[in-house]
Amino acid sequence: MQQNKLKKEKETALKQLHRVIDKLPKEHTEFIEQAFIYKRIPKEYLLSSMLFAFSNAAGLAFNLKSGGYTNYGNLYLALIGSRGDSKSPAMSLATEALNSSDHKAYEAFENQKKENQSPLTTEEDNVDRKQLLVQNSTIEAAMFAHFKNPYSLGVFVDELVSLIDKISNKSNSEGSQWNTFLLQGFTNQHIDISRKTTDSYRMKESFPTILGSIQTQLLPKLFAHGNLESGFIDRILFTLRLTTNNKLSKSKLSSETLANYRNSLENLLHYRKAIEDDKTSLSLILNDGAEEMLHEYVQNLIIKQQNLPYVLKEYNSKMQINIYKLVVVLHLMVHSSESGFQNPITIETIDLAICANEFYFSNFKMITSSSVNAIDEKTFRNELFKQAINNGASQKDIIAITGLSKGQVSKIWNKYLTDMEKKLETGNQL
Repeated sequence: MQQNKLKKEKETALKQLHRVIDKLPKEHTEFIEQAFIYKRIPKEYLLSSMLFAFSNAAGLAFNLKSGGYTNYGNLYLALIGSRGDSKSPAMSLATEALNSSDHKAYEAFENQKKENQSPLTTEEDNVDRKQLLVQNSTIEAAMFAHFKNPYSLGVFVDELVSLIDKISNKSNSEGSQWNTFLLQGFTNQHIDISRKTTDSYRMKESFPTILGSIQTQLLPKLFAHGNLESGFIDRILFTLRLTTNNKLSKSKLSSETLANYRNSLENLLHYRKAIEDDKTSLSLILNDGAEEMLHEYVQNLIIKQQNLPYVLKEYNSKMQINIYKLVVVLHLMVHSSESGFQNPITIETIDLAICANEFYFSNFKMITSSSVNAIDEKTFRNELFKQAINNGASQKDIIAITGLSKGQVSKIWNKYLTDMEKKLETGNQL
């Protein structure tokens, strides 16, 4: 039963994936298709990496006032797969233009530092390091880098589980700070850092983005140690390995296709720089049909949320936020080749964003199902059942989300309650 459920969910996700890819501009569709054929990079991995690249390039320069809020396009994305599944190549290929920009900015920064070593140099001559991405960074360094680059900060993590481990470690102060930064940054809240021994600083708005990978066998860690309760996991757009190309090609991805993708991303970076230099933000406009379609979709999400199991219910609440973020990013992707970012958002872009949002929801459902089967009974009892009971969920909710039989759920559920009663009697905690 569980395998059939996963198979159907995968088929649904594949259909949604191809719908999204087919609706993208030609230069992006060709980039994904050719990378799959000639580099054997899974389509879903490259799509997510491209969304991250455009999300980071957009920054606070573009917003969408809709749903009663000012929405920005910062996305948290994760690629899930085994070793050798081409997760890192997808991430590197999609963000090559961002890395190139960072390389040039770093060289300029170093050259300026050398020039400023002159005894005639004043504080006003010092320059800040410009960067789009941070890797292997402490939370203090990441937040300071964001302060110096206020329009966006791309957190590029090859192994996302290491960051999640920090966040879930209650005795790790850095993990707690990462958690606060990423939870608040998801809705672009302010950052206020006060230090006794170093400079304090404050940002009115924040814009962190995340791209990382997770090995399949480490998936259970996502649902352990209170990670679900923190709300961080719900904010991430996950994709599992869905497409496979076992045919090795002697040809290469065409230089024209690479150039088209790179140019579209650089167009956005150049446009964003002009806005950033003016310290403003461009408000995108929905045409009448697009506004109605978006409103109706979010309303349907709210209605569906009432009947979902508790884990999916929490994810649904973040879907209601992510849809606006996806609209912003996909609108910019659609118009990136000709830099027509000021054009109104159309119903075609809303439809594309809805397809993408539902695609990631399908992936999350597969993850929750597969993760339950990957962990042992003790962890299953102590994590999933504890969360279910504490949140007022029922055995029916557990059956719906896991696909386990009524008998299996009832057995573990009753055992957990019995253990809980015994530990309460002896004064021990679960």
